[in-house]
Amino acid sequence: MNYYKVRFECTPCTEDITDLLAAFLADLGFESFEPDASGLTAYIQASEYSEKAVKEVIDDFPMESSIKFESEFVESRNWNEEWEKHYFQPIVIAGECVVHSSFHKEVPVAKYDILIDPKMAFGTGHHATTSQMVRYVLDIDDIDGKSVIDMGTGTGILAILCKMRGAGDVVGIEIDPGAFENAVENAALNRQSVEFICGDASSLSGLQPADIFLANINRNVITSDISRYSEKIKPGGMLLLSGFYTSDIPVVMAAAEPLGFSLDKVTEDGDHWAALRLIKK
Repeated sequence: MNYYKVRFECTPCTEDITDLLAAFLADLGFESFEPDASGLTAYIQASEYSEKAVKEVIDDFPMESSIKFESEFVESRNWNEEWEKHYFQPIVIAGECVVHSSFHKEVPVAKYDILIDPKMAFGTGHHATTSQMVRYVLDIDDIDGKSVIDMGTGTGILAILCKMRGAGDVVGIEIDPGAFENAVENAALNRQSVEFICGDASSLSGLQPADIFLANINRNVITSDISRYSEKIKPGGMLLLSGFYTSDIPVVMAAAEPLGFSLDKVTEDGDHWAALRLIKK
């Protein structure tokens, strides 16, 4: 299908500004977002794009930032081919897990071999947040038979790895319909039985509490929804978080500690991206 690629330049630009802008754009039908140091690149199906609606979002934007944008029509293409050409190469994480796609011909050998055809979904293991979450999953000693919820599953990479490592019931939740479909496809490619739900944190209401809860999203979503996460984690259960900077850790912990979570481990990688392991009392 055809898309519009819309580039937003923000002055000043902060994570809060791009997070909020992405949230408003999602309400307009934008499906995929690539934030960076100077702004945000977003994608929307051509049939859904309205320049007038985008201008209204910018005119009514509640934070102090000058936002300029330009759009580019992108014809339908083979997204796997685009990833192969420009982004995605096989990656080995912690010496134990290799992530690659079906178009790769030479793939390193590792204990856990994950096949991901990403299309436009986030989560190939290359970003520091995903690779840190993969390391945390690999670090779990007693995962056999444990129940898992993966919030914001993206390509499904973390849910798939949990299942490969012997987890019991694994549920992945994804708000973006395209990413949800991609996660379902990736689980099938890896012959792993994962239940996927297309929805937001409200989808948790029908689930039983899990032993392990994963959320690689962003600071604002995590702090907004963490009380819902807490309700779906067993006492003594584990909460693995990423998608935010080291400087955001106090904000995340301020939301987590009143709910009975204690900080068990902190890691940092790349451009100050952080990941946390919390234990529920």
